[in-house]
Amino acid sequence: MAAASKKKSASTHDMRVVVGAAAAGTIFEWYDFYIYGSILVIIAQQFFAGVNETAAYVFTLLGFGAGFVARPFGALVFGRIGDRMGRKHAFLITIAVMGIATFAIGVLPTYAQAGIFAPILLISLRLLQGFALGGEYGGAIIYVAEHAPAEKRGLYTGWLQTTASLGLVAALLVVLLTRRSIGEEAFAAWGWRIPFLVSLGLLAISLWVRMRLHESPVFEKIRAEGTLSKAPIRDSFLRWASLKFVLIALSCFMAAHAVIWYSIHFYSQVFLERVLKVDGAIVSEILLITVTLSVPMYVFFAWLSDRVGRKPIMLTAIALSAALFFPLFQALALAANPALVEAQRSAPVAVLADPDSCSLQFDPVGAEQFVSSCDIAKASLAGAGVSYRNEDAAPGATAEIHVGGFILESFEGRALAPAALVEAKAEFSGALREALNAAGYPERADPGEMNKGLMIAIMLIFMVLATMIYGPLAAVLVELFPTRIRYTALSLPYHVGNGWFGGFLPAIAVAMTAASGNIYSGFWYPVVIAALTVVAGVIFLPETAGRDIEKI
Repeated sequence: MAAASKKKSASTHDMRVVVGAAAAGTIFEWYDFYIYGSILVIIAQQFFAGVNETAAYVFTLLGFGAGFVARPFGALVFGRIGDRMGRKHAFLITIAVMGIATFAIGVLPTYAQAGIFAPILLISLRLLQGFALGGEYGGAIIYVAEHAPAEKRGLYTGWLQTTASLGLVAALLVVLLTRRSIGEEAFAAWGWRIPFLVSLGLLAISLWVRMRLHESPVFEKIRAEGTLSKAPIRDSFLRWASLKFVLIALSCFMAAHAVIWYSIHFYSQVFLERVLKVDGAIVSEILLITVTLSVPMYVFFAWLSDRVGRKPIMLTAIALSAALFFPLFQALALAANPALVEAQRSAPVAVLADPDSCSLQFDPVGAEQFVSSCDIAKASLAGAGVSYRNEDAAPGATAEIHVGGFILESFEGRALAPAALVEAKAEFSGALREALNAAGYPERADPGEMNKGLMIAIMLIFMVLATMIYGPLAAVLVELFPTRIRYTALSLPYHVGNGWFGGFLPAIAVAMTAASGNIYSGFWYPVVIAALTVVAGVIFLPETAGRDIEKI
């Protein structure tokens, strides 16, 4: 009995070391990756000042998404390294690349200093960050899972699932403390660099921790047996036996997880700060509180999945998200800026224009000047964060903005010289602001009128839904694929889901909102993806809890 107890104690200690070491580096990588998303408004001002405000913001969001584009490619490269050379070897490289790229963003010249080269360099470094992160997550969860006993695999990998939120907490905390210590003006001018520069010290600590790790025993076993895959990419994606599980992972939970998680953690910041006009520091505080409170829930739902199964927990959360997104975000708007909601009810805004003169308020290449009367009207409303409805006018008619009973006529800018166009747009925006003010539309959300307690409660509901999906997710991914191709096979659907469905969600949602005029229309994207995923998951997703991952 004593011997058995001693063995159990040693095993628990070993698992704590494994989880702690893997998590420390992963927290650092998520911190590096999320700093950008925590200061989107300032990034837009510093690096995309050469285009109009709406285009600059969309460019900034596309820059955020650029890091996600590279993640699947990093998954392939580092997945192959991890399946051929070992888990530890791969994620030592990923953490070094991530740390160097993040530090480099902190010393980049701005648009005012280097012109077009500034955003080009920024996007290049975001791509490098994404490439590194593509190899990080898969290696970390596999390393932990291949050490863990089957009956506690959800629990132990659940601890690792907290690292994304802890990395975001670290990013928000450093940003908030820097803002508070030097002031908003200094932070916007130069203080935004500090969170990026801090990463150099974190890199040194993380490298030291990870270099002390030993290789996964499951990987060492197949290496000793000579059963390593000679071509992990081919074996993962060109053979139906494994490819079908890649497709199941992507369509049955990864896509939905991505759009839900990034809506909650990142688009909510855009919605609060840019649409509802809540002060950025207040948004950071609310996110910091709710993300911190949500951290233990990842472990709870991962632990629960060991007992009741992964599938029911994840699909329940996805279904609830699809059902609750619209009512909860509408409630969030009322809590954050009740004056705006009341103004939208009592003095709704409409744009009356010839539909043929209206273009999509989305300019991914920065070439569109928005010079028609319709485009000028809609761009001004989008910049003001005001929801509006579209109504058709006669062909060739000059667009009008109706604010309650007030009518503001737009103007045609095609014949104006660039300087005159800028001046005319500024004058029109000023007139629009006066009309909006008269109708009760606030320029900023009043902190005294906010129901911060309700805002925190709503965001916490969102966070719980995210933890229900993400907590068991690592264990499911590991349990779907055999050891010899596990790193490569699970990394790709994870990063395609997060990178291509989740990473571009903020940009897509902002573009949908600008196109429709409805501040809530961007939420259709995550709601539809979530609904489709529930159907696919019920039909195709197997229950994986308790599988012997050495015998898959």
